[in-house]
Amino acid sequence: MRQFFFKKKFDQYFLKDKNIAQKIVKCLSLQNYNTIVEIGPGLGILTRYLLNSCKKVFLIEIDEKLIFFLKNHFSISNKYIINKNFLKWNPEEIHLNNFALIGNFPYSISSKILFHIIKYHQYIPECIGMFQKEVAERLISKKNKKNYGILSVLIQTFYDIKYLFTVKKNVFIPIPNVKSAVISLKRKKIICNKDLLLKCVKMAFNQRRKILKNSLKNFKNITNFLDIPFLNKRAEQLSVKEFFQLTQEIEIRK
Repeated sequence: MRQFFFKKKFDQYFLKDKNIAQKIVKCLSLQNYNTIVEIGPGLGILTRYLLNSCKKVFLIEIDEKLIFFLKNHFSISNKYIINKNFLKWNPEEIHLNNFALIGNFPYSISSKILFHIIKYHQYIPECIGMFQKEVAERLISKKNKKNYGILSVLIQTFYDIKYLFTVKKNVFIPIPNVKSAVISLKRKKIICNKDLLLKCVKMAFNQRRKILKNSLKNFKNITNFLDIPFLNKRAEQLSVKEFFQLTQEIEIRK
C-alpha cells in the first residue's frame, strides 16, 4: 500500500486484515441477492470476496486513482465501476431496484450516507456497514439515552439494526483515531409518509429540550393539534414506535 497516497479529503482508511474482511462479507445474506453494491472499495479487500460470491458487484468509488487500480487488479468491466460520490448516486441511474449494500464507510460523512440509504430504502433490503463505533452505538440507542437522536429513530423505523462486532484501530492503514464497528441493517415491512416522518423527527430533536407541543409548532394549525398524544413529552422520551404513531396522527389531521 506504500505506493498510494492516502487522501484526507476522501477520509481514506483501508482495512488490511483479510480475516475481518471475510467476516464482514459473510455477514451479508449473499444467497438472497443477484446484485451487491459496495461503497468505497478502496484497494478491494472486501471486493475480492464479494466477486467470488455474487454475479453482479457494482463498485462506487470517488477516487480516480483507485478506480484505475480496481479495474486492473480485478479485471472488472467498466459498467460495474462507478466513479462517483455515493451521496450523489441514484440507483435508478443503472436500473437497480433490489440490492444489498456493503462498505467501509468514510467516517466523516457516515451520517449523510445513512440519510441517503433511508432516501432509497425501498431499493435496499439489507446493508452491512463499517462505521465509527460511536456512530454505531448512536444508531442502536433507545429512548431516554443521551446519544438517542434523529438517526436512531429514522434507521430503526425502516430497518432492524444489529451491532455485529467491534473492530480495533490497528487493522487499518493509516491507523484512525477511533475504534470501528460493523452493523447490519435489514429492512422492515413498513408503510409511512417518509417525508413527514423526517420533518417531524428533525423538528423534535432540533429543539430537544422543548416538549413536542412547542418544538412541533409548525403543525399547530392542523385540526385538533393539541389532541395528538405525546405532545407533553420531549423528543428523547419517545420510542421509535411512538414517533411513527405521532407522524400518523399528524398526517390524519392535515
